[in-house]
Amino acid sequence: MEFIDLKTQQLKIESALNSNIQKVLNHGSYIMGPEVKQLEAKLEAYTGTKHAISCASGTDALLMALMAYGVKPGDAIFTTPFTFIATAEVISLLGATPVFVDIDPKTYNIDPAKLALAIKALKNNDPSIYPLPITSNQLPLTTRGIIPVDLFGLPADYDAVSSIAKEHGLFVIEDAAQSFGAKHKDKMACSFGDIGCTSFFPAKPLGCYGDGGMCFTNDDRLAEVMESIRVHGKGGHKYDNVRIGINGRLDTLQAAILLAKFDIFPDEFELRQAVACRYTAHLAPHSSLLTPHVPEGYMSAWAQYSLLSEDEAHRTELLKKLQDHKIPTAIYYPKPLHMQMAFEYLQYKTGDFPVSEDIAKRIFSLPMHPYLTETEQTSIANVLKDG
Repeated sequence: MEFIDLKTQQLKIESALNSNIQKVLNHGSYIMGPEVKQLEAKLEAYTGTKHAISCASGTDALLMALMAYGVKPGDAIFTTPFTFIATAEVISLLGATPVFVDIDPKTYNIDPAKLALAIKALKNNDPSIYPLPITSNQLPLTTRGIIPVDLFGLPADYDAVSSIAKEHGLFVIEDAAQSFGAKHKDKMACSFGDIGCTSFFPAKPLGCYGDGGMCFTNDDRLAEVMESIRVHGKGGHKYDNVRIGINGRLDTLQAAILLAKFDIFPDEFELRQAVACRYTAHLAPHSSLLTPHVPEGYMSAWAQYSLLSEDEAHRTELLKKLQDHKIPTAIYYPKPLHMQMAFEYLQYKTGDFPVSEDIAKRIFSLPMHPYLTETEQTSIANVLKDG
């Protein structure tokens, strides 16, 4: 059994893949070739955004978005500690300060009520209101932006987050690395906030065969700046550098692969919904496990299907049983970012973000992909029910 089955998908689109790859080999435009523009146009239309700027990875997408806003040392960016390190890593790379905000215990996304408290605490320089990082120079930080994460494929509460951002004059960058295809009411993931950033890492709902990413925005100026940043701060031509940038281009071959995959993406998205519904139908009645919560009006991309055990010991027991039955599993994420060595310099402490810390000890993910069969899901559920 595969945790993510890319082999079945590849067989399904083998002819289109080979054809698209051969076209690139024939024309030889391996960097910023025509397939890159084709992909950007298709994903603009799909997400309902005005501009799609492809790049080399989801991490580069976040980095480019922050660079487009001129984020610098002394700036504070609010985000969640319950995510992959890239979300906060790019903040630190620019010398800015990640300010962590705990998560909602049902959705695992950033908690808007706690976000409001964290902003108030920072503006008043009062950690008694909400835990704050301790900066080395003790100078007050400037509130600049918010990066909510659409964890496991479920969009964050952008209605609430955007309202808070507007009140305080902050930008919002949507980390949609896991949520491409997801929806809230009539809006698509990647269209929330000022810039949306997604990843095409192979394991994502829409993934290539290497690294890749994309930024989405309706802002003409931001789009122009990000297009410049991804090619070494290019101006009118490659040897005209108008700003500091990065080498953040998406390879043409990866764009060609993504075009083949995108043709079947809507069908795969619906299959993911069916797989998630079957899991929930099997497991929701099992009182010792908590199934994922999708609020009314939302549709998840189901990048992962994650369960909560009773406690850490219970999780260890269940993972052992699944392993004994050769069922692959994963834990996203076993250690929140504020407890990682990389962020020790922020001087957060255990207990600062109790929901994230609790979820990290109890959460685990099951195999999740469009081609998971009902028979396979029944066997997984039976193992868990026996636990």
